[in-house]
Amino acid sequence: MRESRTAPVVQKLEDKAPAEGKKVVLTSLQSLPRGMECIDPLKLGIIDNKTLRLITERSGSPSKSEKVDNTLREKLIYFSDNFDPKLFLSRIHQHTSAADLEAGALGLKSDLKGRNLQKKQLVKDNFDCFVSCKTTIDDIEAKLKRIESDPEGSGTTHLFNCMKSVTSRATRAFEPLFERQAQAEKIRSVQGMLQRFRTLFNLPSIIRNSISKGEYDLAVREYKKAKSIALPSHVNILKRVLEEVEKIMLEFKGTLYKSMEDPKIDFTSLENTVRLLLELEPESDPVWHYLNVENHRIHGLLEKCTYDHEARVEILRNETHERAISDAKWQQIQQNVVPYSDAASSNENNEVQVDLQSVEFPSEEIDALKGRYIKRLTAVLVHHIPLFWKTAISVFSGKFAKSSQVTDNSANKAEEKVTEARYSTHSLEEVAAMIRKTISVYEAKVHSTFCDFDESCILRPFMSDAINEVSKACQSFETKDSAPHSAVVALRKVQAEITKIYIQRLCSWMRASTEGISKEETWIPVSILERNRSPYAISYLPLAFRSVIVSGMEQINLMILSVKGEAARSEDMFAQIEEILISVRMAFLNCFLDFAAHLEQIAADLSQSTSTREDWKNGYSDDQQEVPSANTYGSVVDPHRRLLMVLSNIGYCKDELASELYNKFKYTWLQSRDNDEDSSDLQDLIMSFSGLGEKVLEHYTFAKANLIRTAATNYLLDSGIQWGSAPQVKGIRDAAVELLHTLVAVHAEVFAGAKPLLDKILGVLIEGLVDTFLSLVEENRTNDLSSIDANGFCQLMFELEYFETVLNLYFTSDATASLKTLQGTVLEIAIESISEAVETTPGHNRRPTRGSEDTVSDDRQGSSVSADDLLALTKQFSSELLQTEMERTRLNTACFAESVPVEPTPPLLKTGYRVSMDSPSRNYRGSQSSGSPVHARPRRR
Repeated sequence: MRESRTAPVVQKLEDKAPAEGKKVVLTSLQSLPRGMECIDPLKLGIIDNKTLRLITERSGSPSKSEKVDNTLREKLIYFSDNFDPKLFLSRIHQHTSAADLEAGALGLKSDLKGRNLQKKQLVKDNFDCFVSCKTTIDDIEAKLKRIESDPEGSGTTHLFNCMKSVTSRATRAFEPLFERQAQAEKIRSVQGMLQRFRTLFNLPSIIRNSISKGEYDLAVREYKKAKSIALPSHVNILKRVLEEVEKIMLEFKGTLYKSMEDPKIDFTSLENTVRLLLELEPESDPVWHYLNVENHRIHGLLEKCTYDHEARVEILRNETHERAISDAKWQQIQQNVVPYSDAASSNENNEVQVDLQSVEFPSEEIDALKGRYIKRLTAVLVHHIPLFWKTAISVFSGKFAKSSQVTDNSANKAEEKVTEARYSTHSLEEVAAMIRKTISVYEAKVHSTFCDFDESCILRPFMSDAINEVSKACQSFETKDSAPHSAVVALRKVQAEITKIYIQRLCSWMRASTEGISKEETWIPVSILERNRSPYAISYLPLAFRSVIVSGMEQINLMILSVKGEAARSEDMFAQIEEILISVRMAFLNCFLDFAAHLEQIAADLSQSTSTREDWKNGYSDDQQEVPSANTYGSVVDPHRRLLMVLSNIGYCKDELASELYNKFKYTWLQSRDNDEDSSDLQDLIMSFSGLGEKVLEHYTFAKANLIRTAATNYLLDSGIQWGSAPQVKGIRDAAVELLHTLVAVHAEVFAGAKPLLDKILGVLIEGLVDTFLSLVEENRTNDLSSIDANGFCQLMFELEYFETVLNLYFTSDATASLKTLQGTVLEIAIESISEAVETTPGHNRRPTRGSEDTVSDDRQGSSVSADDLLALTKQFSSELLQTEMERTRLNTACFAESVPVEPTPPLLKTGYRVSMDSPSRNYRGSQSSGSPVHARPRRR
């Protein structure tokens, strides 16, 4: 008997205890499914039928994911004809030790030996049966050979030929019946197939009806049912039905995809649409398709805002152009002054041509449109980006399209697998990248529009409102799950950039406006209330400058406060804010310096104009006196008063405006600077205005010094007195009062225009007056003053003492020293003149009678007179006449003696003119008693 190869069955474990050192691996066999595993022929474990791996107690169950092809399986199954022992050992026993392999081989040999012994024993025990079976088989074979060899007998060949003849005759007889039977079988098979697939044939109409009724879930369920039917491959009609179903479902997919493009679709409908598409196994990810559609729609809305803005601007330009044409036509009609009918006909024939470039478009209206444009762009982001990002978060967090799904557990599990497979190719970072690109488009549009704002409308709320809109968008994005962090950072960057542009333009506007208002000086003094009771009689220029600085800095301060909070959370923003603060500080200081430079230029122009004109009389031009209407009503015309007004403007800026504005706005940029730098900036501003004030003061005093020199010349040389034959001193001459009137006019002018500078200006002018006297004396000592007599000397010295007493409050140390020098020079000239007069008349020795009027005069002029005699004589006149003259000219000189009481009581007068008793002439006379006046004269400054 041939031994057939069969798959080995699981053998029962022997109850014997295993030998020491052998592995026990078959104890867990009973827990494994039948037919799934087989015992290792080496008895070392169990071979898994799927993975063809050895299962032992140490290795455990192998992974079920590993697959084995049929070729490899044929070589590894040890009862197969293609069994490969080497491959079997290398795969099944790749982790088996050599000792276990030797033990298994020994067991396999013993088993084979036992099987051979069993076969021999079987043959030995049943040898008689084997011999009997062999004899019977041989007899049967001999009989079959004899039957086949007889052609007339009942052999199989004869029988086959007979049956073949009968079959051919029956076929010819029943051939029509067989054909009808075949047709009937075909009809029955078709009928059975139609009966079996009647649901499939009705499926296209069922799906169409379900879709038309909105029962999308039913349509998808029917489609899945059709897909699950196993169709025979040779039936083409069923394929055509399925193709029709696929065509319907393809249209349905397109409808679902189209519905996701609806901007008004709600979240629940979107979830249902995505769920249906996922069940239909689309070619592309429906959620990613929706995200792309939304992203393109947001871009389209931004572009639509741009298109609408350009259309509105174009409409505004056309309206402005048409209005300009209409105005030009009206002007042409007014200029021609023709009848209306003639004008109408002429206008029809000759159309008015207006150059489009010459038309001035309304910048404020255009800026308003730009502000609305930025607001609409920002509204697109605020309205769409948060919803877009929340949808993306729900998609990639697994919360999307679950609330409305069918509760079937198996369907849900399959759908979750499909969803995971679809979403694995995309990530949330890709959605964030989409939003960043959208922010980049928004940034480009906002930045270009913001840079196009007209600077003339910078104080209008258009630019600040645009920045506030961007700030609101940033706050909206910073709420939870509204936008990715990168989008928030990008939008904050946009806010910082446009804020920086706005602040820079405000700074440039402040400097440009400072230059503009400096060219529009009206020279109209403001009221004391407008200048807040300031002692400086300023023009409108400092107040206009203050208005410019306050308007610009208040806007800058608001913008900086709006971005300072974000700067604390971002290093980049903090660096940008630091840069902005530095630029604001420099612009603020530069505005003051620019204003100072403009004031200096105004003063230089005034000084040059006054120095180049020769027709100024007391500070007024003949031309301007003749045409007073040429200037603005109430404006200052006198160039000296204009210089004084410039001085007042500078003093007002130095003493009040600089500190006021700096202390008000210094906290805008002082967050990172110390107090030393704070005080140094203010000190630098004050020093700048102080230096400028010194320059302008020099121009003003120089202009007044020319007038005072003319007055001093008239007083000393052109007053009609002959110093060589002067009358006896009887008081102050009118020429001296006229000279004081010049200083009174200056005092009144400075007191009304720049009271804080009164002492300084009068001190400089009085010092110049004394120096002028000294220079005139030196220039004319050989001419008009060469023959001065004792009366002339006393008159001049008495009037000099009178000047010193009246102007004592404004005398400086330099003026006092110059006055001493002047007195010494006059004394020296007088002594020389009297000595020469005595020498030329030596015989004149007549002695007048005592009591005569000319006794004193003749004695003093007819004999040699010493310096002490002249000084004593001058002192006598001063003691007799000075107080009387002070009382007489009290109204003329009241402005110079504000501390002097009006009532002429002696004690008060002594107090009021206390300084006059210590005057330079008194000191000089005291020093003359011990030395020559020539050697005691101090050197001029």
